[in-house]
Amino acid sequence: MKGHTPTFRGDDTMKRSTYGIIYGLFAALFLLFVWYYNFRGDRQDAWDQSPSGLAGDIEDKYVMVTFQSGLDYWRTIMKGFEDAAQGLNVSVEFRGATQYDPHEEITVLEQAIARKPAGIAVTAIDPESLNPAIDKAVKAGIPVVLFDSGAPKSAAYSFLGTDNYNAGAQAAREMGRLLGGRGEVAVITQPNQLNHEERTNGFRDTLRAEFPEIGIAEVADGKGDIGISEKTAKEILARHPEVGGFFATQANGGVGIGQALKDLGVAGRKTLIGFDTDKGTLDLVKDGTIDATLAQGTWNMGYWSLMELFHHHHRLVQPGNEDPQGTHSLPPYIDTGITVVTQANVDQYYAK
Repeated sequence: MKGHTPTFRGDDTMKRSTYGIIYGLFAALFLLFVWYYNFRGDRQDAWDQSPSGLAGDIEDKYVMVTFQSGLDYWRTIMKGFEDAAQGLNVSVEFRGATQYDPHEEITVLEQAIARKPAGIAVTAIDPESLNPAIDKAVKAGIPVVLFDSGAPKSAAYSFLGTDNYNAGAQAAREMGRLLGGRGEVAVITQPNQLNHEERTNGFRDTLRAEFPEIGIAEVADGKGDIGISEKTAKEILARHPEVGGFFATQANGGVGIGQALKDLGVAGRKTLIGFDTDKGTLDLVKDGTIDATLAQGTWNMGYWSLMELFHHHHRLVQPGNEDPQGTHSLPPYIDTGITVVTQANVDQYYAK
């Protein structure tokens, strides 16, 4: 018939096939969407049910044990300990020997152990005397970590503090720069305390290796006391007037030496490298009596000490290849850092 366009079966079959493919694709996409939505929902439910972070019990008490408890030096460490406790919802307590006396610190540590705390962070007055008490606590199931000053042969789980040998090396390089690579120096330290021994060794070894024209006239014990360090510095200068620089391995030592230099009228003419950032030290840096002091990562010591104790108490450590028992994967040593403080940056280190 005129005007009629014939219809071919092949065209219908092709159209139906094309429509089927399109419908199939839409159906597949729809099923994929439904699956993905349900998967996301399941995962979200699981995430919603998981804890938002570490959380303890306010009844759990962690104890920090120090010596010479009146030192300003401990304050920032305690602040780090407290900040970690606040975040973890646990309690903390600070106990310390009032004097520089190993027997008194042992007594304080034994008293802390008797109260069966969730964990103890302790700074060792020397590397040996506290070992039996530390081992006793660990054997009783009380986690112990060391901070600032260690006891390597004890059963404590870890040490958190300054790489003290490296700190002494940095002090030597600063001394060498300020003295122009030559002269005589003296060190006032606490020779029976491990961290001070390491600082002294780092200082001595670096001078020998990098500044062979700088000699060490004397290494003396300031006993961690301002008055004794002042007296000791004056005696050293009486015996060795050629000494052009002092390195104090501890805060009170630097303040005592600084006072001696002022009394003798040579402040600013003798180089003085101190340690730590208590207000007395910072004031002497600011007025030029102390040329530089080394700032430790003290807040880090306190904060990460509590974090490690919390993980041990709650057995949150994961099995690790480094331990044959598969029970200890927390780092046994954490270097909390060191910074050189001079007049150029001293204002940043005053308590805000």
